[in-house]
Amino acid sequence: MLKKERCHYIIKKLAENQSVSTIDLAVELSVSEDSIRRDLQLLHDQGMLEKVYGGGIPVSGKNKNHFDIEILNEKKKIALGTKALSLLRDGQVIIMSGGTTNLVFSKLIPSELKATIYTYSLPIAMQLSQHPNIDLIFIGGKLQKNAMVTIGMDVVQVLSAIKADICFMGVSSINVESGLTEKGYEVSVVKKAMIQVSEKVVAMVDSGKLDTKMPHSVCELNQLYSIITDLNPKDPKLKDYISSVGFLI
Repeated sequence: MLKKERCHYIIKKLAENQSVSTIDLAVELSVSEDSIRRDLQLLHDQGMLEKVYGGGIPVSGKNKNHFDIEILNEKKKIALGTKALSLLRDGQVIIMSGGTTNLVFSKLIPSELKATIYTYSLPIAMQLSQHPNIDLIFIGGKLQKNAMVTIGMDVVQVLSAIKADICFMGVSSINVESGLTEKGYEVSVVKKAMIQVSEKVVAMVDSGKLDTKMPHSVCELNQLYSIITDLNPKDPKLKDYISSVGFLI
């Protein structure tokens, strides 16, 4: 198993169990304990876990980011973001919307990944600015201060010139009948522009937002490539979504 794959596995195990053991990981992954220690040190250096004697634990204390943003249901969002890592490939052109789910996801992106990422989220841009191999393009415009994202026609015009391989779309509300919806009209317009220029659109859905609705439409479910949630795809809550989208992670 490659180092990148091992690191993904370690983060997934950490999200599930809240701790990982060097010895157990070495047995499960059929590698030496020294290899696991080096993996844990790399993840520690990236701020993705705390390396302790005998293994690793979640990063302690309040969530750390440039704007001291409170992240609700962070454990769910780590699990969700870990699933999304499977869709990343070197050389991709990626668009990321705002929201704390994508902020958590941006912290999980492996340091080896080489890609171009566009975002209109200031916190996500600041987080990705630390990534050694990401070509980061922040889309400027009018700043919506409560969400720390840019909005308006300047953002839409930049998006219209992009050809993206994949878009990771943070979701405010989703249900089978109405699809994705947003509280604010201007954000819904920006998200529609993202969808238009992306080959694949992946909805990043905290399960607490399932079966909810807001005033402004973003897209129908059949416009999505996939939905990623923190739930098991076989969960009964997702049955109708599978019928509408066909591909859940």
